[in-house]
Amino acid sequence: MQLKTRHWDRTGNGGLTFTELGFGTAPLGNLYRAITEDEAQATLTRAWELGVRYFDTAPLYGLGLSETRLNRFLRGKARDSYVLSTKVGRLLRRCAPDESRDTIGKFFDVPARREVYDYGYDGVMRSFEASLERLGVDRIDILFAHDLDVFNHRSQAALDAKLAEFMAGGYRALLELREQGVITGFGAGVNEWQPAQWLAEHGDFDLFLLAGRYTLLEQESLASFVPLAQARGIGIVIGGPYNSGILASGPKPGAFFNYDPAPQAILDRVARIEAVCTRHGVTMVDAAFQFPLRHPAVVAVIPGGQGVAEVEANRRAADAVIPPALWAALKAEGLLRAEAPVAP
Repeated sequence: MQLKTRHWDRTGNGGLTFTELGFGTAPLGNLYRAITEDEAQATLTRAWELGVRYFDTAPLYGLGLSETRLNRFLRGKARDSYVLSTKVGRLLRRCAPDESRDTIGKFFDVPARREVYDYGYDGVMRSFEASLERLGVDRIDILFAHDLDVFNHRSQAALDAKLAEFMAGGYRALLELREQGVITGFGAGVNEWQPAQWLAEHGDFDLFLLAGRYTLLEQESLASFVPLAQARGIGIVIGGPYNSGILASGPKPGAFFNYDPAPQAILDRVARIEAVCTRHGVTMVDAAFQFPLRHPAVVAVIPGGQGVAEVEANRRAADAVIPPALWAALKAEGLLRAEAPVAP
C-alpha cells in the first residue's frame, strides 16, 4: 500500500506533494545517543522502501551530521522524487574538538563545530549555502527559520529581540529566495504555537513546522493559530507527534515529554488517554500519529526514527484503522478539544 500524500500550493508556483508520513532526521544527528553510519543509512533506506518521500533536517542536528548523512543517502535519487526541508538561524563554526557544542546539548559524538545564532540577512544566506553543500543538492524545497521560541531563547524579551533581528534581515532573504524560485516555500520551525502565530500575522509565510504543540496530548493551538493558518492557506508540518516520546512509550517512569522527563500531571493525562485507546482496541501511538492529520491544514507528520524498527512502527501507525468511536470517547472525557477535527 502506498503512503497517502497531500499537495500544498499556496502561491501558485506548483507547490509540493508531501507524503503524510515524513522523516524527521534529528535522531540521525546522534540525538540522545550516537548511532553508526551504517545504522543511519539502513534507517533511511527502510524509510524510502516504506514510501517516505519527505525528509526534514537542520544544521542543529548533530552539528551538520544529519545533513551529511542525508547527502550520502539522497545521492543518485532523482531530485523531483522527494521533498526536502532544512533550517536557518544557526551558523556552524569550526572549533577544537573539546569546544564542540550544540545549543541544546543533546547531540553526541558530533563534528568539531559550534553553533552561533544568526537570523540576519547574511546569516540566513550563508546558512542556506552551507546546507546546500552539506546536503549535496542543487535546491532545497523549504527553509524554516529554526527555534524562534522561548524554549530556546529562554525569555520572551530575548525571543522578541531575535524576532526583530529575523524580520529585519532573515525574512527578507527568504522572500528573495522564494521570489527567485530557489526555494518553493519558507516558514519557521518552532516549539511553541505563539511565535508561529506572531510570524503569520507579521509576514507572508508558507509553512510552519510545529513541534509537539498540536498532538493527541495538546491542542491549545486550535484556539487561534491553527485556524489562522488554515484561513491563509499556510501548511503545517507536525514534528514531535509523540511529544518527545511519551505518546509512544506510554506513561512509564522516565518517559520523555518536551525533551525532559515528564511531570506527574502529564503522566496522569497520558495514562487516561492510553486507557481510552485500550478500551477501543487502538494502540496509543497509532492514534497519536493519525490525530494531527485529521486537520486539513496539516500536510505531513514527521516522527523521527533512530532505527529500522522505529521507522517500521511509524509506517504501521500511518496505516492503522482508527474507529470514530475513539475520538468521540476522548472528547467525552475532556481529553480532546471539542472543535478538533477527527473525520478521516
